[in-house]
Amino acid sequence: MTTTVAAGRRGPALVVLCFVQFMLVLDDTVVSVALPSVRDDVGFSAASLTWVVNAYFVAFGGLLLLFGRAADLFGRRRVFLSGVALFGVASLLCGIAQEPWQLVAGRFAQGAGAAMASPAALALITLLFPGPEERARALGIWGGIAGLGGTAGLVISGALTGLASWRWIFLINLPVAVAALALLPRLVAESRASQPGRMDVPGAVLGTGALVSLVYGLLQSAESGWGDIAAVGPLVLAAVLAVSFVAVEARAAEPLVPLSFLAVRIRAVANCASFLFSAAFFAMAFLLMVHLQTVLGYQPLTAGLAYLPYAAGMLTGLWLSSRAVLRFGMRRTLVAAFLIGAVGLVLLAGVGPGDDYATVVLPGMLVTSLGCGLGNPALAIAAVEGTTEQDAGLGSAILSSVQQVGGAVGVAVLVALAAGRAQAADPSEGFSLALTVAAALLAFGALLVAALLGKGSRA
Repeated sequence: MTTTVAAGRRGPALVVLCFVQFMLVLDDTVVSVALPSVRDDVGFSAASLTWVVNAYFVAFGGLLLLFGRAADLFGRRRVFLSGVALFGVASLLCGIAQEPWQLVAGRFAQGAGAAMASPAALALITLLFPGPEERARALGIWGGIAGLGGTAGLVISGALTGLASWRWIFLINLPVAVAALALLPRLVAESRASQPGRMDVPGAVLGTGALVSLVYGLLQSAESGWGDIAAVGPLVLAAVLAVSFVAVEARAAEPLVPLSFLAVRIRAVANCASFLFSAAFFAMAFLLMVHLQTVLGYQPLTAGLAYLPYAAGMLTGLWLSSRAVLRFGMRRTLVAAFLIGAVGLVLLAGVGPGDDYATVVLPGMLVTSLGCGLGNPALAIAAVEGTTEQDAGLGSAILSSVQQVGGAVGVAVLVALAAGRAQAADPSEGFSLALTVAAALLAFGALLVAALLGKGSRA
């Protein structure tokens, strides 16, 4: 069956899919502010506490390609609903966890559920809105709402931890999961590839292993340094598995990732640009939250609330993004988004001890969030350009994988850079250097898009 539904149901379906994606991305960051409370309540050691965050990233980033292709083969609605159900159950287990291993296992299961639901959701939206203009608007909303999820996680984490309990950062997922499971089957028909084929098992094993090893190695490098065997070993293994994956895919009759898929220029450029975009913005969110609390002296709840204006800039960028793509073309929209984001990061890089929030922190935050909101939807539109019922899940999974890996690289490299500079000077100089490098990544992304995307109305 194809994803054909009555026009009146497409709007409600989009709302449900966007709310789920908001929930999935929110859980990338929602534990950040709550970690000290989690440590004290559940009994984590300082070394093991990072796995409350890392378990989610490893499962989410590592399993995306596998489940994205599974959605194409076995049914996108089926995989989406299975992922939402797993995510809901895992959220409940996290919320009632009494031992460290229970919370880490729950976070890993949450990440697996997110890896099932996220690419299937984007694929469903892509097929629900086939026309260029309606697809641009729908993906604009989806990308913007997804971007807001990361920001909202910091605010919600601070508010719930300060006013109630850290357990509620997981339990609030349950109503969203239940609503999605009840509503989506009534709004969207099943959808799968018109030529289902078979799962490429060797490619799935190698590709998943490479992604899991890469994300794990990057997270370990941020924690223990690039020279530590705990980081170097997984990164070397990831490289070996990635080379093997490419070799197997080149010969496979029905590959997990056809090498011709990224031969479409707009998709290849969009995914490369997404890598740089995610690296810069993931690192910024992490570094700024730490900077607000350690250098400016904000309490967790205050630091979370300080992020609220970021949402305003994101919403403005969301509103502008699809309109800009349709009016000015993908190339100009993305170049503008990357350059605006770079300017915002340069402004934030100047934030130091004693600086006033309204006159120093806020302007940089608003400009940065505008660039982020403008760029996220446009990148999603470009990355799934030309996908069909045969490969919509694959295109969505590749984009999501690139974003997760890019974010992990950004956090690992830029946080290490900031820490190294802080040891030699002071925390503000480390923060400033890292955000300046992040701004340079976005400037390079703007040059990449300007040079490699065509000048046509849509590209």
